[in-house]
Amino acid sequence: MTHTVIFETNLDKNEANYTPLSPLSFLQRSADVFPNKPSVVHGNARYTWAQTYHRSVKLASALHKRGVNTGDAVSVIAANIPAHFEAHFGVPMVGAVMNSINIRLDAEAIAFILRHAEAKVVLVDKEFGAVAQKAIATMENKPLVVGIEDESFDGGHYIGDIEYEDFIAEGDDDFAWQLPADEWNAITLNYTSGTTGDPKGVVYHHRGAYLNAMSNVVSWSMAQHAAYLWTLPMFHCNGWCFPWTMAAVAGVNVCLRHVRADDIFNLIKQEKVGYFCGAPIVLNMLNSASDELKSGINHAVKVMTAGAAPPAAVIEGMEKLGFVVTHVYGLTETYGPCVVCAWHDEWSELTIEEQAALKARQGVRVPMQEGLMVADPDTLLPVAKDGKTMGEVFMRGNVVMKGYLKNPSTTEKAFDGGWFHSGDLAVWHEDGYIEIKDRSKDIIISGGENISSIEVESVLYRHPDIQEAAVVAKNDEKWGETPCAFVTLRDPNTQVTEADVIAFCRERLAHFKAPRKVIFGDLPKTSTGKIQKFVLRDQANEMDK
Repeated sequence: MTHTVIFETNLDKNEANYTPLSPLSFLQRSADVFPNKPSVVHGNARYTWAQTYHRSVKLASALHKRGVNTGDAVSVIAANIPAHFEAHFGVPMVGAVMNSINIRLDAEAIAFILRHAEAKVVLVDKEFGAVAQKAIATMENKPLVVGIEDESFDGGHYIGDIEYEDFIAEGDDDFAWQLPADEWNAITLNYTSGTTGDPKGVVYHHRGAYLNAMSNVVSWSMAQHAAYLWTLPMFHCNGWCFPWTMAAVAGVNVCLRHVRADDIFNLIKQEKVGYFCGAPIVLNMLNSASDELKSGINHAVKVMTAGAAPPAAVIEGMEKLGFVVTHVYGLTETYGPCVVCAWHDEWSELTIEEQAALKARQGVRVPMQEGLMVADPDTLLPVAKDGKTMGEVFMRGNVVMKGYLKNPSTTEKAFDGGWFHSGDLAVWHEDGYIEIKDRSKDIIISGGENISSIEVESVLYRHPDIQEAAVVAKNDEKWGETPCAFVTLRDPNTQVTEADVIAFCRERLAHFKAPRKVIFGDLPKTSTGKIQKFVLRDQANEMDK
């Protein structure tokens, strides 16, 4: 007997009941519903959502007239400025794939990305013109270069076959852009840091960008017309999808070219900024600012932090400023945040110190992520939720990348067993919250015992004279590896010795976990504020040669 499923009969998808998900829809809606609401603030320049929409459409049209088609890559090398924001919409409006490039990379790395992405066009902010020019000079198939002038910025080296404003002026106001035919189509291309070789090209799709943009709204309880300060680089996981998030809430994008404490505090006051994101290193910088800069903020400010596990002491410092910290976690491969330390009301009854310790955990899956687990990397069996057993973090769902561009073997390995392998080591607490203990490559194995560099760093950050800290493995003939600490003092003239720091750690840690060596000085960082531990590992082990 044939069984007929009545709910599958004559109930097909059609134009009336199905539209591919794409964050481009958010921009069009905000322009239609809130045309006169402010969208972007940059120095003296101010745009409305109607203006941002029309500028994005004209960018799409101009690209189309220059031969950019579906699946072509358009690269951007720019600070957090209006043109960079507009490219998040104008490029995919023509079916192309936006490739936002890390502005701190050297010419060789930029050239690799442009060649690997096969970029047809590259938008270049004049601040980065010199390095972009060197990169493009090495390319056989040179892209069209659209230079971006910025009246609010003095300096730099302008390059371009045409200037950005002249370029979008070539576009038509009534360009008939289209949503993607398939929500699985690529929307952006982001490259990993490439510390172990050439960077990998991570491909996002329209569906994931749409869902993670909305996940940001829900995870953070964002208000409509929220004012958001662009402390996080737009090139980093497309600013954690916040360009699209801000279009969804018809908010105000307050641009910020350089991450400086005075600019951040002044813009928070001037523009009544209610939200910003940043790595723990940025929060630490704000904690250390003068009392004069910190004063005068009379409204609620929410901070989303990720990029490295924030020490509880850093979170505690922000909370004491009156800023509410939300800790998130993710990777380039997961559109930025895919885990959030979701807050429970009863935790608010705890002391600030106890709250900070809870907030230092990475948390649980975001609303739009399907699966999260801590498991044995070989068997994929979940570890015990005891807060002690270490395993690797795995994710699955709609906010995981399509895969790595032109790299099928690495893509297959990353998705082995039907889960994305993060490479991060964590424990799973009884309440289901995960807590990162280290990158698998950063764990220190001393005498057969695992030492979490993050645990040691958390203790170092509680030292009253230490501004920044990083702990790496140093080779040791007897123990295999021992912890080596690199620290930056709040005041370089403070008389703090290596012995002082080691003693401080030994009072708060098992002795085998305390650093055997302490090196004072500035710490090397990436453009997103992550401390470059691979550089420090090299330094630690070069000393004995």
